Amino acid sequence: MSDIIVPQSDVKLCTRNVNLYYGENHALKDINLDIKTNKITAFIGPSGCGKSTYLKSLNRMNDLVPDCKITGQFLLDGEDIYADGVDTNVLRRRIGMVFQKPNPFPMSIYDNIAYGPRVHGIKSKAKLDRIVEESLIGAAVFDEVKDRLHKSALSLSGGQQQRICIARAIQPEVILMDEPTSALDPVSTLKIEELMNTLKEKYTVAIVTHNMQQATRVSDQTAFFLLGDLIEYGNTEKMFATPEDKRTEDYITGRFG
Repeated sequence: MSDIIVPQSDVKLCTRNVNLYYGENHALKDINLDIKTNKITAFIGPSGCGKSTYLKSLNRMNDLVPDCKITGQFLLDGEDIYADGVDTNVLRRRIGMVFQKPNPFPMSIYDNIAYGPRVHGIKSKAKLDRIVEESLIGAAVFDEVKDRLHKSALSLSGGQQQRICIARAIQPEVILMDEPTSALDPVSTLKIEELMNTLKEKYTVAIVTHNMQQATRVSDQTAFFLLGDLIEYGNTEKMFATPEDKRTEDYITGRFG
């Protein structure tokens, strides 16, 4: 393996020469990408192009997939997250994931948020109360649920459930979102997008989206994936106005995908 590359100071996650295989399928091909601190990075591209695969590799979700092989470097603040001895539970405390469909645990709103801290040894009710309140405030849902914290999270609307899932994920430093609004109505989608812009003040956010308008509304940087290759990556406004690659232009203008 080549020497560890020291990322620039404004880079939170740095990947170099990343290749990922599902058996014989070469799903990611020599990906080099820097995800900047306190920015929103959007991953776009047609279905099956590798963007969700890449997102999940950033907190080692692909460890759970049989016959998955990964090579290359993944650096979080300069440290290799795939190095021998890395505790994936600790890693996922630093890099949280929000999935496409809201997946609150079948328990109370309070217990959804307190579950992770309890697993990691926090027993004090005062500390848990503070974490729950701060997380729900951070996810812009506290005012809507503060009077029913001990009711089932499954009783909430889809948009509220997704914000509960975001609240559950915002204790880490990086938040990964895999099409977090695709199952939501336009009003709930707008609330999540507004929340993303607030979250980047404290966290680094990466989002997979099929919605080109959403990418332009919320992201600072955009990466375009196609057939496992990273075709183009850069400032969102510039990429959508003057893409450098014809394939990028064709995709964002709706000519394919």
